[in-house]
Amino acid sequence: MADFWFCVKHHRVEQGEDMCPPIDRLGPFGTREEAEGALDKAEQRNQEWDNDPKWNDSE
Repeated sequence: MADFWFCVKHHRVEQGEDMCPPIDRLGPFGTREEAEGALDKAEQRNQEWDNDPKWNDSE
């Protein structure tokens, strides 16, 4: 199974040998479609964590 990565620097899906450094990538993802949705998934997780009472340290 080939891994797909999303480059946050160039906003593109990458795969194979010629990829940006790991610091600039999200992944791995199992499909190109999952990698294309990487920023949406990260935003969704951020919202979930921001609203999780176990991690709410505003008290």
